[in-house]
Amino acid sequence: MIEAEQFDVLIAGGGLVGAALAVVLGRHPLAQNLRIAVVETKPFKADLRGELFDPKVIALAEASRKLLEAAGIWDDALASSACPYRRMVVRDSAGTGCVEFDSSEVHRADLGHIVENSALLAPMHRAIETMANTQFVYQGIADVQRSGEAGDLILTLADGRTLSAPLVVAADGANSLVRERCGFALRSWDYGHSAIVATIRCQQPHGFSARQWFMDSGPLAFLPLRTQDQDCHHVSIVWSQEHDEAQRLMALDDGEFCRELTFASESALGDVKSISRRFVFPLRQRHAVDYVQPGVVLVGDAAHTIHPLAGQGVNLGFADVATLVEELARAVERGLPHWHLSALQRYQRQRKPANLAMMGAMEGFKRLFASRQPLLRMVRNDGMGLFNRLAPLKNQLVRKAMGF
Repeated sequence: MIEAEQFDVLIAGGGLVGAALAVVLGRHPLAQNLRIAVVETKPFKADLRGELFDPKVIALAEASRKLLEAAGIWDDALASSACPYRRMVVRDSAGTGCVEFDSSEVHRADLGHIVENSALLAPMHRAIETMANTQFVYQGIADVQRSGEAGDLILTLADGRTLSAPLVVAADGANSLVRERCGFALRSWDYGHSAIVATIRCQQPHGFSARQWFMDSGPLAFLPLRTQDQDCHHVSIVWSQEHDEAQRLMALDDGEFCRELTFASESALGDVKSISRRFVFPLRQRHAVDYVQPGVVLVGDAAHTIHPLAGQGVNLGFADVATLVEELARAVERGLPHWHLSALQRYQRQRKPANLAMMGAMEGFKRLFASRQPLLRMVRNDGMGLFNRLAPLKNQLVRKAMGF
């Protein structure tokens, strides 16, 4: 039997959260003597199936941006391709309720940045390829086993090779193989929504504002984008609708879809002039009962998935990364091995309540705005108006969403 190749940390998955973990951990002073591998199926290649932009974007919170900046990922090139948003307008399409958030009210230059997935992932992968203590292993994972009752985890790759480490981090997404093979219990339920994503060009510029409309059948988000020549007429949409309605919308031709989108967005940016290829995927909430076992830890979507209505999914994953690296480093400072169970448990104690709170809030928003009861609609609209006037409470929520 061929002996497994030994590492100190194996990161399963080289997506946004897994790659961020590799860079943040690999560049930490206390991790310089660790041997780290990121197991990913194939090298990164930008898949731009829209006309100008990646179909998937993230709303990067300021705390996430600072994490990436400290790790050397956020540079002038990335900052120039990202689009800041300074205002956010949330409307109830079934009434007059409206809440407006403005970066100037919290003394910030902006509330966050809209970044294409590929624009963020590319510099992460480039950084990993230059790090002496970190490497990619390009191969799919076929199996996960433990050597002995409480030994290292062994990853068996699709080509038959085996890798072993005292710490394996599952960053392999919502359908995590590592999570499943290690027997982590999972709570999961269908949101009853499918999300349509695409890039549109509007008649009017977006003014660096993010917009969201809540409808009975689901929310619609307009996320501002800008081209290299600073054209600000493009917007990334996330239109979450009940499954049947989403399929109806997907069946429309581009002209019909643009007209319906113009109506749903209340012509906030004038007519929707054009649209890229559309993609649709079902939305499902998942949450692992536990995030850790001896030698194994879940991060990002492997631990939790959430409705995209507030754009917090990847930001929760980046917060997982920051906390996990902090706790691994703390273990080393105390003279413990980086994989010590106490460090993993401290990570879980910090991240699980925060993630559950955000998931609960998003579920509450979804249910609140899905209600068709006239009395609740009236209370909801009055409540939004009152909240919009309560500046201290509103600004506290903004700071929380930004990660502060």
